[in-house]
Amino acid sequence: MRICLILEGSYPYTHGGVSSWAHQMINAMKEHEFVLWVIGSRASDKGKYFYEVPDNVVKIKEVFLDDALRIKPDRKKLPPMKAEEKEALKALLDCEHPDWEVLLHLFQDRHVNPSSFLMSQEFLDVLEKLCNEKYPYVPFASTFHTMRSMLLPVLYMLMQEVPEADMYHTICTGYAGILAITAGYKTGKPVLLTEHGIYSREREEEIIRAQWVQPAFKRQWIKFFYMLSDAIYTKALKVTSLFDRAMKTQIELGADPSKCSVIPNGIRYERFCDIPLKEENGIIDFAAVIRIAQIKDVKSLIYAFHELKSKRSDVRLHILGGVDEDEYYEECLNLVDSLGLKDDIIFTGQVDVIEYLRKIDFTVLTSISEGQPLSVLESLAARRPCVTTDVGCCRDLLEGGPGDEFGVAGFLAPPMHREGIASALLKMCRSRQDREKMGIRGQKRVNAYYRHEDMIKRYEELYKSVT
Repeated sequence: MRICLILEGSYPYTHGGVSSWAHQMINAMKEHEFVLWVIGSRASDKGKYFYEVPDNVVKIKEVFLDDALRIKPDRKKLPPMKAEEKEALKALLDCEHPDWEVLLHLFQDRHVNPSSFLMSQEFLDVLEKLCNEKYPYVPFASTFHTMRSMLLPVLYMLMQEVPEADMYHTICTGYAGILAITAGYKTGKPVLLTEHGIYSREREEEIIRAQWVQPAFKRQWIKFFYMLSDAIYTKALKVTSLFDRAMKTQIELGADPSKCSVIPNGIRYERFCDIPLKEENGIIDFAAVIRIAQIKDVKSLIYAFHELKSKRSDVRLHILGGVDEDEYYEECLNLVDSLGLKDDIIFTGQVDVIEYLRKIDFTVLTSISEGQPLSVLESLAARRPCVTTDVGCCRDLLEGGPGDEFGVAGFLAPPMHREGIASALLKMCRSRQDREKMGIRGQKRVNAYYRHEDMIKRYEELYKSVT
């Protein structure tokens, strides 16, 4: 079987949860061939892979968002548009459930040039109507450039050549979801969706905080990403998530309940279960195993550690992982310096987590948004309890879900709540004996519910069910 994995902003360019998941899946399914259809932000990243690509990856097709800006209008006259095409384009511009079949026919079969369309009278007519209805007090130029930047990447996805495969499995909604529905349209082959986090909700949180989005257009950008999610929820044959609450959210956002199921993440338990606990050395060492990025909210972690340090002098924070956002990383370093914590917070860069866990008493995760973080599963499998923000599946991992009686394996805090995070860290630091008890509970939970081989078996069954 040839499986096309469609990924956005992750594997094989970066490390992290989704990338680790994809790498594990491909390596565990040696009997299958994989095609990677991957979306990156910059064409300058072409071929710069963080991972050594497994032998059963037979093709990598790269699509870069900034290449959309390089599409030049052609000299051909834009073909006359039918009424249903104009209506579909208007709905797309309005972020109101466009007819994707009509749009795909327009950009796949009729080969309309996206740049030509965005310079056409047809586009200006639709945009003028939208401006009169929704943005009468916003300069037309601002609306034009906003809508153009919103639509161009989507139209670019709709025109992509589809790689050959027996099925198409997208690992998020968004632009990757649009590639998936394009594949379904062109090939008629099964299209599947697995969400590790709820993409549209994550984009909404980013847009609310974003400085680059004018306040007048924030609602429109949020609607835009919900529209993209709706497209793949509607077209996918099967929709999976990592935990029950995420599946319920997908259904609330429009996914058909009969399509939806849960396949939890799994880790290679045996790689972690025998890591010895750290020997007493007079210091309580804890670690955040993360990418340095805003969504991981490293700054709140630094502030919380500063608060903890005012109450205990025997603590040290290790931040394990590479840098996703250089500017944010510099801001974090400056914050550490300004708070006088340079000797107490260690940025290790990318390390062998299995080896480094030997130096750690527990772990911490302060993300604003998560799915079912592999770093927490690995920590618990190694008998290291966790402090996490109450996002994604973290509550289930630390406290257990229905029918799980293993007990508490860590402490939760509200996201972006420095005092709450500091308080949870302080509780975790109070007793090594309690940490060891929580670590044992967490290890039992991972062994029972989150093993790699169980996850692979369920994805194998999912693939067989649609072929």
